[in-house]
Amino acid sequence: MISTYEEALNFIHGRTKFKKVPTLKRMRRFLDELGNPQKGLKYIHVTGTNGKGSTVAMLRSMLLASGLSVGSFTSPFITRFNERIEYNAQQISDADLVRLTNRVSKVVAKLDQELPMGGPTEFEIDTAIMFCYMAEKQPDVVLLEVGIGGLFDSTNVIVPAVSVITTVGWDHMKYLGNTLKEIAQQKAGIIKDHVPVVIGKLPSSAEAAIIEDAAGKKAPLYKLGTDFTIQKADDHHFFAKVDYQGLQLRHLKCQLGLGGDYQVENAAIAITALQLFMKEQGSPLDRSAVIKGLTTVNWPGRLEVVNPQPLVLLDGAHNLPGIQALVKTIQGDFAGRDVYLLVAILADKQYELMMGELASLGNVHITVTNFAGPGSKRPSADLAAVAKKIKSRYPIKVTKEWPLAFQQVAQGLSEDDVMIVTGSLYFISEVRHLFSDN
Repeated sequence: MISTYEEALNFIHGRTKFKKVPTLKRMRRFLDELGNPQKGLKYIHVTGTNGKGSTVAMLRSMLLASGLSVGSFTSPFITRFNERIEYNAQQISDADLVRLTNRVSKVVAKLDQELPMGGPTEFEIDTAIMFCYMAEKQPDVVLLEVGIGGLFDSTNVIVPAVSVITTVGWDHMKYLGNTLKEIAQQKAGIIKDHVPVVIGKLPSSAEAAIIEDAAGKKAPLYKLGTDFTIQKADDHHFFAKVDYQGLQLRHLKCQLGLGGDYQVENAAIAITALQLFMKEQGSPLDRSAVIKGLTTVNWPGRLEVVNPQPLVLLDGAHNLPGIQALVKTIQGDFAGRDVYLLVAILADKQYELMMGELASLGNVHITVTNFAGPGSKRPSADLAAVAKKIKSRYPIKVTKEWPLAFQQVAQGLSEDDVMIVTGSLYFISEVRHLFSDN
């Protein structure tokens, strides 16, 4: 019997993360035992190497501004587990989480006994709890963010109204494949027969794989740069002013509530997915609601402003494409300022390449540090060793304890300087606790 919040989290986090053989059979059996709570709801399904969470946040904000009720499932969380499962931008309550974990745990115990490979994984349990919660709430739409990949992801048991693939880059190669084409084929697994799919700007081999998959399933494809476009109206503004065109909308202009250049393309993808969903439902599109949603959106840990002056940002760039996007933002928006980076990265990421990208910038001062990581099997990388090998304009500093490193960097800032904490969503979630009112 699970009776407290701590017991619920211990049960969830105590489960195995992955199984050797990827399959959806176990997830389907799990949901069968729970009465198939995923059925009867409408979904927008979102995958991609980066940009999933921001795209979901913008979609949620626009849909809520349009007067719809919205469920959402995202990962990982920044401060509390409950962030992952939300209804109308409100986190699932501790009481509901305990109640539904208790319900789900009984089925897990049964499947542990009956299935040769054992019962559900941690993420399958997260997904099942979310489906049970959404079945109770019955929102107009559920925004479903894929955990890893798409094809065998535990969310891939539904037929959505719209599928979204934001980006394809190098991440999770152990599970998804060693070429961008293979990674793209995994992400294309969320494309369903005759269901429209929206894609961002993708590497050519990845794009070709997705176009081929969509054509085979007769899924209408909407491609950024071809079927819809977005322009940044000003070059050096942290919160971009954009001009979008596509589908029903002509010259939709607004300022984005999320900072950073990479949010421009995410916004275009979200606006297009929104239009397709509203059309699918036969609902009118409210231009003013689209603008309101984009300007008021917030999303923790994505170039999140935690101190305005000096400017301190938390950015969860946690893989090579994410770091490259951050580098582009620093080059575009902070070119004339000294930028102080506090960096910690998980050891299972491409941390040498990520550090090389950051060190290539002429206006950055880098301090590397360590953090606990999400578990003993996923420690943070030894960036001190990397720091000795990488050339940078200013010497890379090493401080092993991140709270001390943060204090040292913050104390040395002038009013015009920028501090960015980055390298891992898990790392910035730890740092975010310093800003207790956020």
